[in-house]
Amino acid sequence: MSDVTDLKYLNGYPADLLAQVQTLLAENRLGEYLLKKYPEQHEIRTDKALYRYVADLRQAHLKNAPAIDKVLYDSKLDVVKHALGLHTALSRNHGGRLVAKKEIRIGSVFRELPADFLKMIVVHELAHLKEMEHNKAFYQLCEYMQPGYAQLEFDLRLYLTWRSVEAKKDC
Repeated sequence: MSDVTDLKYLNGYPADLLAQVQTLLAENRLGEYLLKKYPEQHEIRTDKALYRYVADLRQAHLKNAPAIDKVLYDSKLDVVKHALGLHTALSRNHGGRLVAKKEIRIGSVFRELPADFLKMIVVHELAHLKEMEHNKAFYQLCEYMQPGYAQLEFDLRLYLTWRSVEAKKDC
């Protein structure tokens, strides 16, 4: 059976749910379940394509939100920030006035993950344009932009757990 440390992406979930996940991992059924549920891959491989994808989602759901200046895949994000996505607002003094630039960085792991998971993390980062905190309004906005958001977030955590366990097996 997998070690509790293998479940780092599932911290805070109830013990009975974690036991179910450990059972699926021990029986080598978690990957099969997830690949069957999320078979669709995406073609968004470049930073330019990712920028267009994010801009289209922003335009569809958050027309009044500030424009995004930069969007990119970041290979260092998970390692350095312990995050899968990151939104930043950089302020610079430019000719005596303050100019703010909005950036969204998405962990490069999302290049290879199913399309639903890429959309989920983009929706999460876009929601931060309106709501900075992870509060009720934030999650309501995520749900508005992507119905079923909470389930997708949980399934992403399962997927990352499964990949982590599989990577340890390969070592």
